[in-house]
Amino acid sequence: MKLRAASIAIALTCAICGCRPSPYIQATITNASGDNLQQVQVDYPSASFGKDKLPNGVTYPYRFKIQGSGAPHIEFTDSSGKTHKADGPALAEGESGTLGIRIEPAYQVTWQPQLHQQ
Repeated sequence: MKLRAASIAIALTCAICGCRPSPYIQATITNASGDNLQQVQVDYPSASFGKDKLPNGVTYPYRFKIQGSGAPHIEFTDSSGKTHKADGPALAEGESGTLGIRIEPAYQVTWQPQLHQQ
């Protein structure tokens, strides 16, 4: 009961003071290429994330915060060892929302940003 009262008190304090959650982007990389990919890496302003292996048909979620601004880039290797690269849309510090990254057949990358400034 004390924990619930403390949670309510924190929520009310944030509502009164105008506190907002820290802006973040929920990204997903979906491999719809028909191939099993390796060394999948996304670079974005100030950092990067990725997976050693991303099998066909799998979606990998990752949550991040933007520090600075610039365009993200994805790089991955197909099963024959060829490296593929693609640039994404501009991102700005303080944005939040979702960013879908879909790797299609023929290794074409589509970016699906749904972002807003907080």
